[in-house]
Amino acid sequence: MKAFIVRTLVAGIAILVCAWILEAFGASTIITGYGDAVIAALIIGLLNAFIKPLITLITLPLTVLTLGLFLLVINGIIFYLAGHFFSGFHVDSFGLAFVFSLFYSTVLSFLNEIFDVKEK
Repeated sequence: MKAFIVRTLVAGIAILVCAWILEAFGASTIITGYGDAVIAALIIGLLNAFIKPLITLITLPLTVLTLGLFLLVINGIIFYLAGHFFSGFHVDSFGLAFVFSLFYSTVLSFLNEIFDVKEK
């Protein structure tokens, strides 16, 4: 339980950092604070647990055809859906959600190393 809480809090930090980076480049992602970032991290985690496997299974031929690169598009879809499910986290377009997911993966990996967060 403790590891889940730590991973969620670190994911919230990653969402805040990514929103800050993209807003510095002029993109309009809306995240109002750290509490909303943690809630968005929980929603993204739930979508990754329940929706992403279904989408991945449905698009498996396309994923194989693109040598796995279509999984990046699926990550963008997850972030775009999260923006629709929670009003405290908003992404204007799918393209921005795609870029946000790329930044998020990179920042989260970096933060997991800093905070020594381990996956089970």
